[in-house]
Amino acid sequence: MVQAKALTKRFGEFEAVRGIDVEVRRGEAFGFLGPNGAGKSSTMRMIASVSPRTDGDLKVLGMDPNTDGPRIRARLGVVPQQDNLDNELTVQQNLQVYGRYFGLSRAQTRRKAVELLEFAQLSDRADAEVEPLSGGMKRRLTIARSLVNDPELLLLDEPTTGLDPQARHLLWDRLFRLKAQGVTLIVTTHYMDEAEQLCDRLVVMDGGRIVAEGSPAELISRYSTREVLELRFPPGQEIPPERFTDLADRVEALPDRILLYTTAGEAALEQVHARGLRPLSSLVRRSTLEDVFLRLTGRTLVD
Repeated sequence: MVQAKALTKRFGEFEAVRGIDVEVRRGEAFGFLGPNGAGKSSTMRMIASVSPRTDGDLKVLGMDPNTDGPRIRARLGVVPQQDNLDNELTVQQNLQVYGRYFGLSRAQTRRKAVELLEFAQLSDRADAEVEPLSGGMKRRLTIARSLVNDPELLLLDEPTTGLDPQARHLLWDRLFRLKAQGVTLIVTTHYMDEAEQLCDRLVVMDGGRIVAEGSPAELISRYSTREVLELRFPPGQEIPPERFTDLADRVEALPDRILLYTTAGEAALEQVHARGLRPLSSLVRRSTLEDVFLRLTGRTLVD
């Protein structure tokens, strides 16, 4: 569905995407993870055929965006990070007008609107104005609108940012249904649990380069341990992290806690107690994609 080789994007002297290789297979959910400024959005815009590449090779749906942009865009669905719905139109009219952009007849857009409103669970809001809708409803409408042309490839930029947990899970359910219907998904997200839930494979980008690639399980296995022991000690009680280096594969000291990356968290906690140390609280949890992400990209905030 997407094949990129040495894909590069420069803005003047700034190189936003620095020669990446990407392959997205038909029917999968593929994710781009990375901190701000990693190059995710620039890559997505090139795939969406709205921003020309500076260098390298790129094929989307077997075509070159530089020469076949309109044909590619006709077969894509795009969900931008910010909803850009037409507030002066009703919910149903947003779908019908958008369908006309793709050459659908009025009868086709009416039928498609009914189908998509049901899919997005917005049938009871068909004649409502857009502005009073909740954030979750607007997001579902934006996704429904992106499906009006029956796209083979759906691009989603931060699809659930700002939504409450219930709305996020409802959107995940809609996206799972699309994937089951054979739609290929490409997702950028800041939510690591979202990437674990949705993505079959993903890449982690940092500084315009790909620093890791694989399934969520593969990345966790490769870059982290099976479990993590989190220890919090009373304020003012400074415990050198070196005291735990023989108990874990890796030890990370944070301002409020110490993390021990280990294959057996409970056994490590027993050893901590055996040394006479009494943390204020302790937690043994499984390693997550967030642990991998922070290890690969660091904990420093990037603007």
